[in-house]
Amino acid sequence: MKTIKQLTLEDVKKMGAAAEAEAQKQGWAVSVAIADAGGHLLWFQRGDGAPGMSATIAPDKARTSALSGRASQDLEDMVNNGRTAALSMPIVPLGGGLPIVVDGVVIGGIGVSGVLPHQDAQVAEAGVKALS
Repeated sequence: MKTIKQLTLEDVKKMGAAAEAEAQKQGWAVSVAIADAGGHLLWFQRGDGAPGMSATIAPDKARTSALSGRASQDLEDMVNNGRTAALSMPIVPLGGGLPIVVDGVVIGGIGVSGVLPHQDAQVAEAGVKALS
């Protein structure tokens, strides 16, 4: 049997606060979602002024990264480079989602939506770094 770490409510609150702080520092209105390893939503926040669609997209990005173990930007790049069959997978191939990896194991994903993909990823990265 393997022992696998799991995200706690305290962990996701800490990550969410760090992501929110980064977004506010940059003046970005975003939604942030954190999912467990199965892609199930653990934490969500839609910032003031964040686009309505971001409330749907951020959890989808978190799920995508949790289930694939990859940055959602990698999947967007794959589709943009012609691998359109990937669209049949249960993913949202839009940049801004990152896997949460501890001890080499994917234990969840964080997704951010509301600004440009690299900006979403910057906010997500701040959340992931809060775990270390």
